[in-house]
Amino acid sequence: MRKMLRGLDDVSRRQFVSYAAKTCLGLGVMSPLAAQAAARSAGAARKPAKNVIYMFMNGGLSHLDTFDPKNNSEVSGPVSAISTNVSGIQLSENLPELAKQMDKIALIRSLTSNQGAHERGQYFVRTSHTPRGSVQHPALGAWTVKHGGRINPTLPSNVLIGGGGAHPGAGFLGSEFTPVRIGNPSAGLQNAHLPGSVNPDQFQRRLQLMERFDRPFTRKYEHRDVKTYTEFYDEAVRLMRSEDLVAFDISKESAEMREAYGNNRFGQATLLARRLVQNGVRYVEIEHGGWDTHANNFDAMPDRTAPVDQALATLLQDLDASGLLEETLIVLTTEFGRTPNINRDAGRDHHPRVFSSLLAGGGINGGQVYGKSDEKAYAAAENPVTVPDFNATIAYALGLQYDERVFAPSGRPFTMADDGKPVTDLFT
Repeated sequence: MRKMLRGLDDVSRRQFVSYAAKTCLGLGVMSPLAAQAAARSAGAARKPAKNVIYMFMNGGLSHLDTFDPKNNSEVSGPVSAISTNVSGIQLSENLPELAKQMDKIALIRSLTSNQGAHERGQYFVRTSHTPRGSVQHPALGAWTVKHGGRINPTLPSNVLIGGGGAHPGAGFLGSEFTPVRIGNPSAGLQNAHLPGSVNPDQFQRRLQLMERFDRPFTRKYEHRDVKTYTEFYDEAVRLMRSEDLVAFDISKESAEMREAYGNNRFGQATLLARRLVQNGVRYVEIEHGGWDTHANNFDAMPDRTAPVDQALATLLQDLDASGLLEETLIVLTTEFGRTPNINRDAGRDHHPRVFSSLLAGGGINGGQVYGKSDEKAYAAAENPVTVPDFNATIAYALGLQYDERVFAPSGRPFTMADDGKPVTDLFT
């Protein structure tokens, strides 16, 4: 039997597993184990993405005013839907440039969460887990590096641009997977060069002296945190001496390219993210806030969406032209959507029951919409996707074992996507 299965192609193996589940187990649908086996079989034939550019819209991005417009004035307000370059798919008029790139994009319009508060919702989306007082769960970037490894040995493998202090970071995985934080993308990585008062010889002598002082302690206490502390210094020194450090310097880009991405913080952060993945940084997250539009939603949205629309559309074109789009997964998501009803302050309130997110590149089949909200964008009407499902889809695109168990210091097992299952229909 095993020899026969190995001789089958991927589609045949999936068909065999499905048939066996139905006939032997009396199931009309595949069992969870068979579904996972089929997903892995399909994934094995697909070249996984190498990098991730993950754009987090902090504050609760309104799906109605961006990716899931409705031709219903009761819920849409003054915002109209526009056609895209894919027949039958519309976006909000707030996204005219992305509408021209819809053929590269897959929208998920049926995301659903059980967390309606900002901090808990953000934690859930970034980790697949709800907050617990006894454990700090790792964010997706830390999981990605843990399971996928580094690409460039001298550059950090996990970078966060513009993130706040509430980011989960590496959680229980340890500080070696913690993202390197960049505050101002135009300033790049700070404190990565020797001060003018210290020459390379002096610096080397100081490192040797520090190592002599630390040696008795590190030998006596062979603990993971002590080892990580030493490795942190070693990695920092390698980075300072690396020729690839120039990846953090967006001034090396032409004025035309910087203008194309947008002369604003989000545009320059997106350009920096492109430079980083080109140089072997596996995971780059950009945090962009200001979406908590409880009041004056319709006045605020055009100004908030314009930088995202310009930068993301340019990134898609840029990566496509350079041939890097297939190996770079682009994610745009948020913690929850906004209510279809418009409150008395002309705003929208928190709404976790349904919202939208975007995927592109990394083997994603562009020009499609997965799932559907109801006529008022109040709840998922077709193919609901949970937050863990969404994160399992990201892991699947990267060829990672999203259900591999890793033990926290307390001894409890956790996985990258909790109990989520990938939406394999999104892939070519």
